[in-house]
Amino acid sequence: MANVMLVANLNCDRVLQLKESLQAGGRHHYQDFGRRLGGGGANTGLALVYAGHHVALVSQVGRDETADWLLAEASLKGLNCSLLQRNDIVTPELMLLMTPDGERTIIRPERPAFSLGPAPDFSTWDGIYINSSAEGIEQWAISALAQGDGGHGSNKKSVLVVAQLPKSLCRRPCQVLITSRSDLESHLLSTGNSSSMKEIAPFNYAQTVAGKSLEYFIVTDGERGATAYSESGQEYVPAVETEVVDTTGAGDAYAAGVIHGLLAKQTIAEAMAVAAKWAAIAVATPSSVPGDEFKAFLAR
Repeated sequence: MANVMLVANLNCDRVLQLKESLQAGGRHHYQDFGRRLGGGGANTGLALVYAGHHVALVSQVGRDETADWLLAEASLKGLNCSLLQRNDIVTPELMLLMTPDGERTIIRPERPAFSLGPAPDFSTWDGIYINSSAEGIEQWAISALAQGDGGHGSNKKSVLVVAQLPKSLCRRPCQVLITSRSDLESHLLSTGNSSSMKEIAPFNYAQTVAGKSLEYFIVTDGERGATAYSESGQEYVPAVETEVVDTTGAGDAYAAGVIHGLLAKQTIAEAMAVAAKWAAIAVATPSSVPGDEFKAFLAR
């Protein structure tokens, strides 16, 4: 069992099942399936909890009834919520518009600013996963990476730092940076880079975000699999074929699989193979967070 800190959102998802695909200017009928636990913190965190890890979540919620429900649900499922900040904010519901082909559109209000305090002592943590643009997160990542840099003969253990490519133009120091092909192309556009995915050197580009600590840059591409780029080259790992029911949380499950594999000292290709299996289970089940199907898979 490893101690893993997740800096990621904890959401209350409201699921609306549409009868047809979204069309601009159209009128759509839906069925309301109520609210459910969601967000990268829950989706990634619970996969790691069910795999046997101790997971603490760093995020912010309000003091309202929705926040109380979120904390109760997350805690009952095994997430350590003692590091959550409770602020005088309204905890909104995120609208998940699900189409018959399993794709989803997310509608949410602007999030209030989330500011982290001074970086904690990372000596008791084995890994930190960053999927948030919280103010101060860059310094937390730097402190985590420095934990194992005690010099020759140091007894300090290293901390695995895995991060998602941020949507903003901020830095994200880490050893492993993860993104999807579509998010990478959006990031290129947001930086004013007119180059396409085919025209850049992915690892060098990722270093402008993650810094010299970067070891691997993983780019997922749905059913076409994923590629890990490094200074020495690239490794491709295919996706696992499955029936797509609900794509919500697939990327979060993939990140959890990578973290789990690397904490078990697997190679990057082996960790990505674990991630591909976990993501396949996620898209084949009608939920955001891992459920009984995922637990049954782990039991086998």
